[in-house]
Amino acid sequence: MVLKFCGLRRSEDIAFANQVRPDYIGFVFAESRRQVTVPQAVQLAGMLDPAIKTVGVFVNEPMDSLCSTVQQAGLDVIQLHGDESVEVIQQLRDIFPDREIWKAVRVRDTGSLQEADCLPADVLLLDSFVPGSYGGSGQTANWSLIAKAGLQKPFFLAGGLDAGNIAQAALAVHPYGIDVSGGIETDGKKDISKMKAVKDAVRRAAFEKSEIEGDTHE
Repeated sequence: MVLKFCGLRRSEDIAFANQVRPDYIGFVFAESRRQVTVPQAVQLAGMLDPAIKTVGVFVNEPMDSLCSTVQQAGLDVIQLHGDESVEVIQQLRDIFPDREIWKAVRVRDTGSLQEADCLPADVLLLDSFVPGSYGGSGQTANWSLIAKAGLQKPFFLAGGLDAGNIAQAALAVHPYGIDVSGGIETDGKKDISKMKAVKDAVRRAAFEKSEIEGDTHE
């Protein structure tokens, strides 16, 4: 499983990420307490270990603004976390053929998950459904619905994850990746001890999953 730390916004956060080494880090450009400006993202990305990929999180961002941000910040991944249409996803794919495009989906029912599985995105990001919120609620997604959906596309699991429940979540839904934001914070700030604990939890969960799959195939 791969790991993404989201909502980094301070130089200290980048220093922590460079030590813990997740696969991805996310900059939130949508309105949020974790929101960063484009100049901030450019500065922070310049401090980041180049082996760690950068993800820009957008919610219903106008196309011109979104494209400008992707180019200025040199983002590796475009994460669409709003109500973006198939046409928007396809347009971004045409403009940025060398970037990954992720589409966030709030887990409401199996039907909507199966519809999302057909979107022209590279990866899905499954988050909890909270009316009036596009994410960051700190609530866990409905894992049983995800397990029933039978998704073919790789997906990240997000929503209310921390070192204490990642193993359970991984065994329940078998995600491609884990996305954590609030679960690596103390008093609203990224906490390196929690980052390390989450990284260790992901490693253990991946090992346990491989052991179970190995037993199944014997």
